[in-house]
Amino acid sequence: MPRGIITFVRLVDGFNRRVGTVTMYLIFVMMGILLYSSVSKAFRLPANWTLESAQFAMAAYFMLGGAFAMQTGDHVRMDLFYSNWSLRRRSAIDALTAVALIAYLGFMLYGGLSSTTYAIQYGEKSFTAWAPYMWPIKVTMTFGILLMLLQSIANLIKDVAQVRGKPIA
Repeated sequence: MPRGIITFVRLVDGFNRRVGTVTMYLIFVMMGILLYSSVSKAFRLPANWTLESAQFAMAAYFMLGGAFAMQTGDHVRMDLFYSNWSLRRRSAIDALTAVALIAYLGFMLYGGLSSTTYAIQYGEKSFTAWAPYMWPIKVTMTFGILLMLLQSIANLIKDVAQVRGKPIA
């Protein structure tokens, strides 16, 4: 593989590893928000921002952690025959599915950019009592889609290298 492609794969892997390591702590943020919500309701002082904030934290956790889960192989996979195949055959099948995933994520990124642009341009707010601006979560989700797209491309390159018998470590 050309040096530039190997550098791209290593940069994407390293960046997504760092983002994923930081993102995993968002689960504690969400737990703290939900704990505060429960305690405030027990004292009859409910806050109207807690449910939506917890949803935003979970969306950020899910979208920003997606690329890290792809990189480490922690995503869900139907494993009827897959585990019995050779590494080369698994890489070939993974390369085929990566092409479909890249196309899907490309459409998702296009939609995410469009939706984020709209939210910023028109100051879109949620239709709840709290009514927060939507652009911060939309920017976060679009960035997460971009990271997953880059990781999918890096994984495709690694799969093609594995099929050719020259794995990228």
